[in-house]
Amino acid sequence: MTAVESVPIVPHEISDEDVVRRIVDGERELFELLLRRYNQRVYRAVRAILRNPDDVEDVMQQAYINAYRHLHQFEGRSGFATWMTKIAMREAFARNRKAGAHMQVVPELHGENTMSEFLEPGPDPEQRAVATDLMQHVEAEVAALPEAYRSVLLLREVEGLSTEETAACLEVSADVVKTRLHRARGMLRDALYRRAGAGLQTIFTFGAQRCDRVVANVMNEIRRLCDSE
Repeated sequence: MTAVESVPIVPHEISDEDVVRRIVDGERELFELLLRRYNQRVYRAVRAILRNPDDVEDVMQQAYINAYRHLHQFEGRSGFATWMTKIAMREAFARNRKAGAHMQVVPELHGENTMSEFLEPGPDPEQRAVATDLMQHVEAEVAALPEAYRSVLLLREVEGLSTEETAACLEVSADVVKTRLHRARGMLRDALYRRAGAGLQTIFTFGAQRCDRVVANVMNEIRRLCDSE
């Protein structure tokens, strides 16, 4: 088994900007700290664009490598998280283009396609099972949204980005973000949104095992790049 370089010990509250500066100055192992800080956000951003889950980790890893290679270009005009998310989303859009994917036409809303019959989550096993089932349906409903609306919904409502941050990540105007978010909410229906909104933060969760795998792959590639210089 090959030895793994240890991550330098740094204060938990160290800013992204300071971490970036130290990486650029040669402390490359600190990049793992940024990976672990933003893996969940980057995963959700990429997952909002790519319908095939098998592509998501590949795109994440490539986006991280792209970011590492251009880390010296990060100027701090926006936060690192926004800068990283934008890189990841561009990579995801590029993957879609290569696959010949096209933006879906927004469907009209008809009928009584709601999920208002689900029970509220509760403490007992039966209700917890219902809640789990509900979130699976919510994930399916969110995944079925057209890309433009799905990405706005995940960044604004799940990741908690501001309108301005979301606009920067998607490279659209704040008004476009507001309009798409309004439409996305409508497409999920008021009843579904009211019952599941509090639990949206649990969807498309990037689990610890997958997080570790992406971190290991990215850091190994960074070491390989540095060794070849």
